[in-house]
Amino acid sequence: MSVRAHFVPLVSWVAVGLFACSGEAPVSEATPEGRPNILLIVADDLGYADLGAYGGDIRTPNIDAIAGSGILFTQFHTAPSCAPTRAMLLSGNNNHVAGMGRQSQYLEGVDGYEAHLSERVAPLPRLLRDAGYHTLTVGKWHLGMAPEHGPRAAGFTRGFNTRGGAANHFNAVGIRKTGSSYELDGEPAEWPEGRYSTDLYTERLLGFIDDIDDGRPFFAFAAYTSPHWPLQVPDDELDRYAGQYDQGYDTLRVERFNSLKAAGILADNHELPPRPESIPPWENLTAEEKRREARKMELYAAMVENLDDHVGRIVAHLEEKGILENTLIFFMGDNGPDGSNHYEEGQFSEFIQANYDNTYENMGKSTSFVSYGFPWAEVSSAPFNRYKKYATQGGVLAPMIVSGHGVVSRGTKSAAFTTVMDVAPSILELAGVSYPDDGSVVPMLGESILALLGGTAERAHADDYLTVVSHSGRTFLRQGHWKLLHLESGFREEDFALYDLEADPGETTDLRDDRPEKMQHMLELWRTHRKKLGILIPADL
Repeated sequence: MSVRAHFVPLVSWVAVGLFACSGEAPVSEATPEGRPNILLIVADDLGYADLGAYGGDIRTPNIDAIAGSGILFTQFHTAPSCAPTRAMLLSGNNNHVAGMGRQSQYLEGVDGYEAHLSERVAPLPRLLRDAGYHTLTVGKWHLGMAPEHGPRAAGFTRGFNTRGGAANHFNAVGIRKTGSSYELDGEPAEWPEGRYSTDLYTERLLGFIDDIDDGRPFFAFAAYTSPHWPLQVPDDELDRYAGQYDQGYDTLRVERFNSLKAAGILADNHELPPRPESIPPWENLTAEEKRREARKMELYAAMVENLDDHVGRIVAHLEEKGILENTLIFFMGDNGPDGSNHYEEGQFSEFIQANYDNTYENMGKSTSFVSYGFPWAEVSSAPFNRYKKYATQGGVLAPMIVSGHGVVSRGTKSAAFTTVMDVAPSILELAGVSYPDDGSVVPMLGESILALLGGTAERAHADDYLTVVSHSGRTFLRQGHWKLLHLESGFREEDFALYDLEADPGETTDLRDDRPEKMQHMLELWRTHRKKLGILIPADL
């Protein structure tokens, strides 16, 4: 049965709970120890311009309600891809320090390229577990395939997870093999026949929460695999958006950009970047090509709305248990939208074509394997340049909403520069847990945003705060409103570009020749910090 059949969106939900002037969380009767619960929800490959709260056209009333009772962040930065972002999220540190310099690619004996969480960081769930929290997780792990590198080793006490990066949403079959790729509390687990991923994840997470009977608080990490490919939804939701995207991706991209401006998400000087020439104009497609392309976006939108249903289901459950007021909620995306087309190309295409049917009538069902491709990815990242896997703003700007315990402002937007590394230190401070400072691990690079959430600060970082993120040769270095960008692999310094994001958020004008002194300064920062972080370039090999 669809969640829509038995769930009413929580559009009236209002978060409560304030920080004291000191910035410390107040003692609450909801947990005897006075520490809040923490719910961290991650949507996989969700676009910046998709959610209703950000001005998107997809129906997301429950996520919008969380934004309406909290703070919506318009400048939240991630890594360009899934695993590096998750390493940064759970460590509060750079992806190289955390061991994920290249997504799922191991370089023997090279620090930063372990392809799992490194010993140089203390994982957030382990610190919370050792401080008395119940630590719960469902969904995607993607931070190490071996048992000694799984969720339990990182500190989760309960979990229902896939170690890999993607699987069929109805039977948990991975993208290289047959059979379930999931485990329950560290042991192999079969997938209940016919269950849909977001539904099962939510059920398991709520069961973990209901099993808590000692009054201790919980940290729950809901790492949904939606709306990551393959684009699949329950049969009764296949036509939720039938006909809505027949106008095509060129028109929708402009409509999205205008709606985000109207919603106050974008600055007045923001201009829509030119559409990449590699994308064929919608008007040049055949009627059949248009029909198939529109269907892709219909399915993607249905997945996002389905995810919203289940986010609302979690919030409703916490409210019914009387613990919502003592829960801080983070909702975020993990990177820009994905432009891949794995059925037609790439390392998985042979397996996918041999095992799935992508005829039009079958698109979106459990036996299809559809991904919506880079034309629609450009729509989901409409205000910015490119999408997932690139270090452009379209690849590293993601939605983030924070609401609930300790959040003073309600229904507000923040343009403060924030990064995924800020989440862990914020949670630790809220929980009253210290990060090790005995030299056993590298200090976190992220900084707590609790003062911003509590209304005692308007920014998260000082103007000179430096962020460097690199993955597979695609790199950005950010300081203030200046950004040094390397678009492709190779790391030749003559290929770096310089952008002033305050004047040019769409990254359309390279200033390396116009501002040589600033360019030289940013390159010097790159040379210093890439060595400090352990980022390899060809000259190192």
